[in-house]
Amino acid sequence: MTDPVWLSATDLGDAYRKGALSPVAVAQALLARIEKHEPSLNAFIRREMDTALLDARQSEVRWRQGKPLSAIDGVPYGLKDVIDAAGQPTTCHSKLRLHHIAAHDAHVTALMRQAGAVLMGKLATHEFALGGPSFDLPFPPARNPWNRDHHPGGSSSGAGVAVAAGMLPFALGTDTAGSIRNPAGACGIVGLKPTYDLVPRDGVFPLAPSLDHVGPLCRSVADAALLLEMLAQRPAAYTAHLDKGLAGLRIGVVRNFLALCESQVAEALEKAIVALRDAGADICDVELPDLGFLQTVNRVILQAEGWSIHAQDLRNRAGDFAVSTRKRLLPGAFLAAEDLLCAQRLRRRVITSVQELFAGVDILLVPNSFDPICRIDDEAALQHSYARQARAPFNLTGHPAIALPIGFCSKGLPISLQLAGRYHDEASLLRAAYGLERVLPRQTKLPPLD
Repeated sequence: MTDPVWLSATDLGDAYRKGALSPVAVAQALLARIEKHEPSLNAFIRREMDTALLDARQSEVRWRQGKPLSAIDGVPYGLKDVIDAAGQPTTCHSKLRLHHIAAHDAHVTALMRQAGAVLMGKLATHEFALGGPSFDLPFPPARNPWNRDHHPGGSSSGAGVAVAAGMLPFALGTDTAGSIRNPAGACGIVGLKPTYDLVPRDGVFPLAPSLDHVGPLCRSVADAALLLEMLAQRPAAYTAHLDKGLAGLRIGVVRNFLALCESQVAEALEKAIVALRDAGADICDVELPDLGFLQTVNRVILQAEGWSIHAQDLRNRAGDFAVSTRKRLLPGAFLAAEDLLCAQRLRRRVITSVQELFAGVDILLVPNSFDPICRIDDEAALQHSYARQARAPFNLTGHPAIALPIGFCSKGLPISLQLAGRYHDEASLLRAAYGLERVLPRQTKLPPLD
């Protein structure tokens, strides 16, 4: 695959180092692709075409002089529009924030700037990273590049769409109940939610601070490892561990979650489990607490914290929120302090039970979404599918989790799984994900856009 729009961040850095590609040529190719496909995909809220080309030219000079700032110097990327970039609007995809201009870079934006990455623009999200694909907002919802009539996942929807559609090699998103891993799964790419607080959230508009995470959406596990090396507060050579293979890793398959999956999703998961076993991983079956219970605890904390952030606007400007956002936030007004305290006590019990599982396994394997992707305009199906997922438990516990594609359903839409790891053991998590990526059939299918 030689078209630069489909190269990963890792591949682009290698090409720049060898002189096979230039940052300016790559930026121009991506800008042309964005210009061609953005009108039908709605991945971007704001494009930074002139600034991106200027930054790419400066990067090209650095590579020519043999003085790149990092391995991703000159690599284009995008930001979910809840993440600040100095001098640019951070709208949160909302009427309430249309005129908010960020005074400073978010911590992760500053890190990307220091690395020389080229910011191409701000990306669509569900309103305030919560509402869902809404048609009553100032910006249209992002569309799935595999089929525009279907949901691209959320809330980091624009990030998933832009990477999957060949408009960006990677993007940074946020994840409070699965908002990196959902669009990664729906769009057929890789999405990493690191350990809670491993990646700083300064300059990121909060949804529920005790559940919020920041991480990358990208094309490969190698990219996820490379980007985490640049984003993490605890520096580690994650890329150095990728090639260690699957032998010796003990992977616990969460059977009570797999039992909830639709048949096509279950079949793809079982094939991935067989591939892991054949490659030398030690597979065993484990169980997590009831999923409905875990999601309820997560939801109470999210609604209580979300209400505390939006209460004033919900009292004074409720009509400026999308209907779906309002419906999700308003229940927080009726939660008492004892509800939140109870949820936090239950959360500690859940963390203990998951920690006990990790005493016997290195990695947990769970589904991402239990069903194939639904239509974007089917409200009943959207509500149904948002509950049928195993992402929120790892926001509740704070353990790292990664989503990666494992195949397609009969309609040609992606299917994904998750791997979860011990706190701050992203090295083992990425090693397992990389090993699985390598033993699965190589993915050559692209979204039907061209």
